[in-house]
Amino acid sequence: MVELLAPAGSREALIAAVENGANAVYLAGNVFGARAYAANFDREGLREAIRFAHLRDVAIHVTVNTIVDDEELPELRDYLRFLYEAGADAILVQDLGVAKIAHETVPNLPLHASTQMSVHSLEGVRTLKELGFSRVVLARELSIKDIRYICAHAGVEIETFMHGALCVCYSGQCLMSSMIGGRSGNRGRCAQPCRLPYTLVDGKGEDVLGEEAGKYLLSPRDLSTIDVIPELLAAGVNSLKIEGRMKRPEYVATVVRTYREAIDSYYSGKGYEVTAEERDDLAQIFNRDFTTAYLLGRPGRTMMSDRRPNNRGLLIGRVLDYDWDKRLVTVKLSGRLGLGDQVDFWVKVGGRVTATIKELLTPAGKALARGEAGDTVVFAIPSAVRHHDRVFKVYDAALMEKAKHSFDTGAPVRRIPVAVTVHAAIGEPLIITLRDADGVTGTGKTDFIGEAARKRPLSEETVRKQAARLGTSVFAMESLDCDIEGAVMVPVSEINEARRRAVEELENKRLAIHMEKARQVPAWHIAPEKPRDVLKESASLMVACDTLEQVKAALAGGADGILFGGDSYRHHVITAEEYQAAWQLAKDAGARIDFNMPRIVREAHQKGVERLMAAWRDFPPAAVHVHNIGTLGLVRRLTTLPIHADYSLISYNRQTLAFLKEYGVAEATLSPELNRGQILEIAKDSPLPLTCIVHGRLELMISEYCVMGSFLGGIDKGPCSQPCTKRRFALRDRKDTDFPLVTDQFCHMHVLNSKVLSMLPHAMKFIPGGVRTLRIEAKALAPDEIRRLVAAYRRAMNLPSELDEAQEAWVREQEGPDITRGHYFRGVL
Repeated sequence: MVELLAPAGSREALIAAVENGANAVYLAGNVFGARAYAANFDREGLREAIRFAHLRDVAIHVTVNTIVDDEELPELRDYLRFLYEAGADAILVQDLGVAKIAHETVPNLPLHASTQMSVHSLEGVRTLKELGFSRVVLARELSIKDIRYICAHAGVEIETFMHGALCVCYSGQCLMSSMIGGRSGNRGRCAQPCRLPYTLVDGKGEDVLGEEAGKYLLSPRDLSTIDVIPELLAAGVNSLKIEGRMKRPEYVATVVRTYREAIDSYYSGKGYEVTAEERDDLAQIFNRDFTTAYLLGRPGRTMMSDRRPNNRGLLIGRVLDYDWDKRLVTVKLSGRLGLGDQVDFWVKVGGRVTATIKELLTPAGKALARGEAGDTVVFAIPSAVRHHDRVFKVYDAALMEKAKHSFDTGAPVRRIPVAVTVHAAIGEPLIITLRDADGVTGTGKTDFIGEAARKRPLSEETVRKQAARLGTSVFAMESLDCDIEGAVMVPVSEINEARRRAVEELENKRLAIHMEKARQVPAWHIAPEKPRDVLKESASLMVACDTLEQVKAALAGGADGILFGGDSYRHHVITAEEYQAAWQLAKDAGARIDFNMPRIVREAHQKGVERLMAAWRDFPPAAVHVHNIGTLGLVRRLTTLPIHADYSLISYNRQTLAFLKEYGVAEATLSPELNRGQILEIAKDSPLPLTCIVHGRLELMISEYCVMGSFLGGIDKGPCSQPCTKRRFALRDRKDTDFPLVTDQFCHMHVLNSKVLSMLPHAMKFIPGGVRTLRIEAKALAPDEIRRLVAAYRRAMNLPSELDEAQEAWVREQEGPDITRGHYFRGVL
């Protein structure tokens, strides 16, 4: 049976998840979790959470899925040891360095690959399986067809999301929050800039959508798979996951209960059925409207909540009339409305009006406890609304009370049935045995030795009453086998103590069995499959290009390294002939040339990429740059070429670099989220030669969703008309800042930073500090600009570290006004 995996950001949410039918819960401690702003659990809270869940045969998966700084590594090791000793069933990780440390520190603690690893292909799953991961959480951009294919060939457990908020960017690949506000999503502190308003503008700066769309162009609807649960289960997934560690426990209770009933309905064999009330509960508890995302195809604009980025609630009526003097509104209901509910009116002018229902009346003035669909009701609101405005219920008091009752009663709601046997006889201790459905037993004996009764001998009725008093324990008496020999007397207090001892022993046995089952993990294996070529060439200044004109300009400016290809910023398929031509240009100039891989290689595109790699045998690059675990495994498996781990594989600490070296990687580009001090510390004794990106428009997002194709190209209706090939576009934020948009050959949208990263005044400091290569990201630049910038960096690398006035003036002239130093002098939270 599939695992129903629920989120918990607090103890109340944990109880809500377990009591409503979750098979497993994922949560975080106070450190290293990708939801740093949730309440989370301290160490004692984690111990209690694990014990609470394990007694109920529910697994606890702990998220350790942030990237980790070198200074945090001692704390990480200690934390991992604590999690193992506390009994965690698995940890979710993003950082390959964390995975390496976990293997060394707690080798028997199962590893799950977080969705932050952006695993979107079978190649990625197989690579992680080889590394000893027992489960992979797939990227949310996959279709059911993709998931089915991966499940059929994976050989490890596959987990997919089934409900909750969506990221518009491939998880783990987003730098937008980091670069704009310094709060890194990879460090668990995403500020959600995707939920802010944007305007789609063309190259002239003109709004191209107007009233055709809302302003929240990067804000997806919430995922809901309630209608495709049978297809997901048939695909073979092992775990279905609900997103929501920042959500309140009532949300967790409602969503878990609804999906528990849906999954059980599927397995019942009586036909899959979801009621209208269950659908309404899902929508009512929280929604930005719902989508199945990419599970059934490319939804385009229908995936986006572009009119509103927050909870919509449930449409329950429209305004019939508004009394301006009394501030009373008359509403024709299409759904239920009761006292204590909260409603939002979507008004045409002025945004929205919110009201809590403190008194509900009929048009004749009669008081109501609640109104049903079809009723006309009257209630007070603070501001004016107009005829036909829509009314949404955003808080349902009855639903919240129902949800709350499932986790705040103080006693277990879902209990484990046990068969109870009791034996009592004169001259013997009374013995109580509890046996669960798996045959696990707990036994308790009285210290008191049974005596002949003088007045009231022990009866089965008394035994039943005391044995059934399991109180706040998780057990409930299902049956009683009572064996009383003779007229024996045993004090009630002694019976209660024997029962308590039996409960304690059964609890301890169940906990031990759960722990034993959880610690069966595959071996960690990173030995290279084949000898790799030695990296023979070096370059101090490398330029990333995707056209031959850019390559020529970079070489003319003095670049001694070219990184060619990968994602085309011009929606152009880069051919083998172009790779060969770039290779020849570099060789003729005496420069090193590396070939780039696309950041995202889906199953549908992998064969084409493999053919391209095969062609490279005739013109081998100095190294191949890989951007995710899937392409790392692919290049490692199919070639012996030196491998360069690029920045989206996120080298943020020495342990990640050490892992990459052991895995056969020859070089690495450091994460652009590191500051200069961190970089210099890493470079002192880095196990790999290092590259830093020093100039260019950094990619803030890579997305399967394309705003141009969705709102201008008609993706939701058929083949895209490809407006991206006809003119330039950008997203303009509420501060009138433009973020350029480009689309690659696979129709992925790339959001580029509004400002150009420039470290020109500091270019001379990197190589003496231990960094081997400086890189200019030039794919978004014109050839003339590339030639000028490369020449400028070539000169700046030879300047003294302290510039004089004339040199500073020259640098300012070369940089221009619209630049940023990125994180080099600030780092991230």
